[in-house]
Amino acid sequence: QVQLVESGGGLVQDGGSLRLSCAASGRTFSSYVMGWFRQAPGKEREFVAAIRWSSGRTSYADSVKGRFTISRENAKNTVYLQMNGLSPGDTAVYYCAAAPTYFLSNSDRAYQYWGQGTQVTVSS
Repeated sequence: QVQLVESGGGLVQDGGSLRLSCAASGRTFSSYVMGWFRQAPGKEREFVAAIRWSSGRTSYADSVKGRFTISRENAKNTVYLQMNGLSPGDTAVYYCAAAPTYFLSNSDRAYQYWGQGTQVTVSS
């Protein structure tokens, strides 16, 4: 049974940093793309970043480029999202997802498995 468990969310001030973690279990993810999405109240879920597990190649939404970094740690089967320079506009529930694909997709329809989400709140 595949499980994706996010952690690391919380309340942070404008300009602060957080690191989200996604612990993946239940199968081998070496051929998967792992992604982070977020959903703010009243808004649609949007792509944040993705990483190809095998090569480490990454992709980012324009809104987070230069501020967020996605990475993975093979030994721990964990994907991270380091978020720096946070602003109130980054407030959302952040979801980890896994896609059985080679391509770095920014569409949530490509992702087969999802975590339960972790809340990130940035105060002004």
